[in-house]
Amino acid sequence: MSKQTKALLFNFIGFAIIFFPARYLFAEYANFKSWQIPLAAFIVATLLSPKFKAIRTSEGEKLFMSWMFTKGVKEIKK
Repeated sequence: MSKQTKALLFNFIGFAIIFFPARYLFAEYANFKSWQIPLAAFIVATLLSPKFKAIRTSEGEKLFMSWMFTKGVKEIKK
């Protein structure tokens, strides 16, 4: 599996892990209308999920992660 495919998959998984609980919490505890629940969950998941990116360097393609809860950009060594 290429690094770009891994980055896309990791981005989707990170988004989904935050989106579905947020959607449930907004549906249960917020007084939102039907279309506002997934919209609010989408915004929260977009802001809170980690971002992965595959970058070509002189040493080859590398996978990096950036997240608001960690300092700086981290290299994923897998």
